[in-house]
Amino acid sequence: MPHMTQSPEGELGRHHAERAAATTEPSTLPKKLHIKTYGCQMNVYDSERMAGLLARHGYTQVSDAAAADLVVLNTCHIREKAAEKVYSELGRLRVMRDERRAAGDGDLRLVVAGCVAQAEGAAMLERAPFVDIVVGPQTYHRLPELLARRERAAGGQLDTDFPLESKFDLLPESAGQSPISAFLTIQEGCDKFCTFCVVPYTRGAEESRPGAAILAEARRLVAGGAREITLLGQNVNAYHGQGPEGRSWSLARLIRELAAIDGLDRLRYTTSHPRDMDEELILAHGQVPALMPFLHLPVQSGSDRVLQAMNRGYSARDFERVVDRLREVRPDIALSSDFITGFPGESDAEFEATIDLVRRVGFAQAFSFKYSPRPGTPGAVMPRQVEESVRGERLARLQTLLEAQAADFNARTVGLTLPVLFERPGRHPGQLVGRTPYLQAVHVTASAESIGTIRPVEIAAAFPHSLAGRLADQPPVADPLTRGALGAAHGPAQPEETFA
Repeated sequence: MPHMTQSPEGELGRHHAERAAATTEPSTLPKKLHIKTYGCQMNVYDSERMAGLLARHGYTQVSDAAAADLVVLNTCHIREKAAEKVYSELGRLRVMRDERRAAGDGDLRLVVAGCVAQAEGAAMLERAPFVDIVVGPQTYHRLPELLARRERAAGGQLDTDFPLESKFDLLPESAGQSPISAFLTIQEGCDKFCTFCVVPYTRGAEESRPGAAILAEARRLVAGGAREITLLGQNVNAYHGQGPEGRSWSLARLIRELAAIDGLDRLRYTTSHPRDMDEELILAHGQVPALMPFLHLPVQSGSDRVLQAMNRGYSARDFERVVDRLREVRPDIALSSDFITGFPGESDAEFEATIDLVRRVGFAQAFSFKYSPRPGTPGAVMPRQVEESVRGERLARLQTLLEAQAADFNARTVGLTLPVLFERPGRHPGQLVGRTPYLQAVHVTASAESIGTIRPVEIAAAFPHSLAGRLADQPPVADPLTRGALGAAHGPAQPEETFA
């Protein structure tokens, strides 16, 4: 279980004193940092913030762990055998560090951060005593002081508290150049306690950042070059941060405030829970031009009994009612979802209910997994665990259907002209990669000057996971708000092919 004690006032005082020392006495020696990020977009955001925090202490990022003085593994506990994969990587890094020491070629500090660190806690230092620091996702703002402590004392440092202080109040403000498409965490933790999920135990209870702090960070990101921001949270549409006037803001209210920022052209949010898709948020999808017509809304199963066993708090019909309402206000909206096959007790008929739901709803993208027990979760000790082979067979069948729907969705864009935000160079000379409003990657031949701009692109070809197109000289741009892009292309599709 994670270490969940809260620091008393004296301990907080010591933390602040050590933080002050670490902040005021950064090393002048050049140091190199390598961060390997596993898992979700929030981990990407956290890694960026860790890099910014450590940059103030003389660390510059490198792409190769072999060139680093400090390696941070920012881990995710969602995938199967997540902890074992981390230990395997640590073993590789240990060999590299030992070889470096034997050759007299300096040292290497090893840090494990994120949700595996939170879940393993002290057990990680027992199993891998060569690790220098184990730090949870709520305390990585303390990394400089933990590094300072490690320099002064032998043995690994552990900090997996859920502290009284908020890390967002103590992290340095992001500055400098921003990604064209940036992430911004607005909410962390989850109070839903789905029986398959470790998030409430590794990320803690739901906490929403104040609206003013989010707006300020968004303005800094836009000033640094961001044109699109994706709002992040483990349960992002449960956001209820305090607004500047002292009242609680909903996610819909926050989106409307962010959409007013000059230069911010696109907004997205993830990951949502169907129970928290209220009418105000649904209406925002039809009324806020900057809110893109793509939504990731995990359903997990099409069986009501399985959903109840998962503690999801809604039925399959409840989910479909939300989808119907979204499509009423935004007919061209593209949906993504998560699915789990072989949850304990899932019968053949209950799996068929999931297949039927997928056919009725239609998804542009999806993430699907066979159930794997997570230690400490209720699902891990439920009776009637489904055999591994059955879980795999069901997953293969589900993925075949989902992949066909995704390919069909992409194919329907061929011949359309869509606004594409160009984010980065492609693999080939003269190629750029951007994204449509529907989050599809598009490869286009264009000059680097187009990076950071939104250009009309005629879609020429569709592939399983991307599109190819060409810049349209004088386009009839299919603005998503005209409802004319995918909605018109879909036509009177059959239920199993319906996307909009």
